[in-house]
Amino acid sequence: MNKIFYWFFACSFLIVTFEMPSCLAKSYMSLATDQTALLALKTRITADPSRILARNWTSSSSVCSWIGVTCSLRHQRVAALNLSYMSLSGTIPPQLGHLSFLVSLNLTSNLFVGALPQELSLLYRLKFISLRLNNFTGDIPPLFGQLPKLEYLNLRNNSFTGSIPKSLSNLTNLQFLDLTYNSLHGEIPQELGRLQSLQFLVVQFNRLSGAIPLAIFNISTLVSIAFTGNELSGSLPTDMCHNLRNLDRILLSQNYLTGSIPTNFSKCSQLRSLSISYNSFSGQIPAEIGSLTSLQHLYLGGNNLNGTLPHVIGSLESLVVFGAERNQIGGSVDFNVFMNMSSLQTLLLWRNKFIGNISRDVGNLTVLTSLQLHENYLTGLIPPELGRLYQLEELLLERSSDPSMPCLSLSRRTSS
Repeated sequence: MNKIFYWFFACSFLIVTFEMPSCLAKSYMSLATDQTALLALKTRITADPSRILARNWTSSSSVCSWIGVTCSLRHQRVAALNLSYMSLSGTIPPQLGHLSFLVSLNLTSNLFVGALPQELSLLYRLKFISLRLNNFTGDIPPLFGQLPKLEYLNLRNNSFTGSIPKSLSNLTNLQFLDLTYNSLHGEIPQELGRLQSLQFLVVQFNRLSGAIPLAIFNISTLVSIAFTGNELSGSLPTDMCHNLRNLDRILLSQNYLTGSIPTNFSKCSQLRSLSISYNSFSGQIPAEIGSLTSLQHLYLGGNNLNGTLPHVIGSLESLVVFGAERNQIGGSVDFNVFMNMSSLQTLLLWRNKFIGNISRDVGNLTVLTSLQLHENYLTGLIPPELGRLYQLEELLLERSSDPSMPCLSLSRRTSS
């Protein structure tokens, strides 16, 4: 019995003695691979104003203790790299693709330039990528479509060119996509409609053209659609809100969109921001907009809208900004419509065809900071009740651009 115990103890000792160093060596070599990759990045840094990497990223200390580096507890490998807001300049080396346990890559607000290496496609564990506020160039590489776990992709404020790659449609876990302020052109790929986990689709201030694909309006998880400042054309589908019950904001201003404002907007019941200004929408403001009781910002200016202001606008009691300037809307302005809007700060109705007097009810809009009624056909005296608007910073009442039309007896701009 003692002999059996002896051999059991001896074998256990041998396993511990000889196998543990082997495991440690394997772990060490893996972490050494990560160190080599990060030191390769360090050699590509051409400017490090605070000398963060120069002083801290040295072989005399563990990679896991380096500034901006987080290692996983389980594998002791580099899991997150956060070099945001360090004003670093340089390029990205292909060796960064060797960080095989990397889950998060954040290079926000630096001065990185050049194209992204294809080797980044090897980072198959990545869930989070933010490269915003840099100066990366070239096409958006198809490598992003090879990162199956990616949930967040932010390439905002760079110098990417070309079109939106169709390969992004492979990212079935993607929840956030922001490509704003680049130089992208071409059409929005229909394939993006496959991203059935997407919540934020933000591609503003590029040069995208063509119609918004109908498939986009079938992504029921969407919370935000933002295409402001492109060259998009065509009309919005009449049933565009049928599958967008979670939509919080839709920003489509500064494009070439045409047709009527969809009455179906009423089904986007969670909507807080609706911005379709400076397009070529025509027809009247649909009464159904009055159903959007959560709406805080409504921008309809710079279109070809006509008719009168629907009284149901008064149902928008949470409204902070209402802009319907530069249209063909006429009739008298019934300020009583706005009386329930206790949060209304900005009212933009200039350059329309409004007639009649400014009613005394305007004095009840006590939190107004900007009231712009200029370039209409309003007549009569300025009501003294305007003196109650103690928060007012901007008051514009200049005459209509048509010199044959009458104007108010006084035109002024005040600042408090």
